[in-house]
Amino acid sequence: MIRFTAGRLVLFAVGLLVASALIFATLRLLPGDVAQVIAGTTGSPAQVAALRAELGLDRPFLAQYLDWVGGLLRLDLGRSLVTGTPVADEIADKLAVTLPLAGLSLAVGLVVGVPLGVLAALRRRRPLGTAASIGGQILAAVPAVWAGMLLIALFAVTLGWLPTQGFPLDGWSDPAAALRALVLPAVTIGLVEGAVLLRFTRSAALGALDADYVRAAAAKGMTRDRALVRHGLPNVMLSVVSVLGIQAAGLVVGAVLVEQLFSLPGVGRMLVADVGRRDLTKVQGELMTLTAIVLAVGFVVDVVHRAVDPRARERGE
Repeated sequence: MIRFTAGRLVLFAVGLLVASALIFATLRLLPGDVAQVIAGTTGSPAQVAALRAELGLDRPFLAQYLDWVGGLLRLDLGRSLVTGTPVADEIADKLAVTLPLAGLSLAVGLVVGVPLGVLAALRRRRPLGTAASIGGQILAAVPAVWAGMLLIALFAVTLGWLPTQGFPLDGWSDPAAALRALVLPAVTIGLVEGAVLLRFTRSAALGALDADYVRAAAAKGMTRDRALVRHGLPNVMLSVVSVLGIQAAGLVVGAVLVEQLFSLPGVGRMLVADVGRRDLTKVQGELMTLTAIVLAVGFVVDVVHRAVDPRARERGE
């Protein structure tokens, strides 16, 4: 187990290094000049050149990259090229919205996807199971933004139960108000992600129903439904855990879109604004932070799956 974890840590570090190079290089290909943005339309070429030198944008590409990576190793993401504020402080403030949103969205996805996936397997070729499968296919095809607009129209505009825009100015000092602001965004992301989990759970449950241990339990007098829940569900959940690492990327992408739709002050909304302002240092830090979260979730999922699945240990995976 120690050797496996060490290997996954090496892959995690390599993934971060490759991601940092791709992020840094890709952002340098974007059109526009942050020095020109700061100088404004009235800035002279000399002023723009002076700003580029002051911000270090005239230095060689490799030197800029190595300086940035050195800062990452010290957990220093630099300062905003536009405002001059520490990037790490701003990201930490926005993560107080984005991380709870992702956590609530994952909870909604699990509550929706796992039970309905098991139901779709147990009631396959029956109206209830068919309806669950078709519902999952439809939800998986619905864009998150459209789903959010439908939820706003129903629960906010028509029923008036939940807020549609913004987040409390005092943050989590009033947990009830903060949670109310995150309910609709979390359900928006969770329904779409839950539809994906539903399909994986159904497939895993169908495989478990045909397993020898479920058939043996049924032969001893236990119903197939009870045999699946009692003996097959642990194996089904192992498959679900494996999918969660992939789902983490979907949660991040969904958060970027949904934060814009619901005007939430999270990392996703800040990222969109900073791309428009060509604030490369902040965009680099934001993308690197989101990438690190996704890779960290994948690392944890791999280690947990290895720890709880005896078959993986026997195969030496």
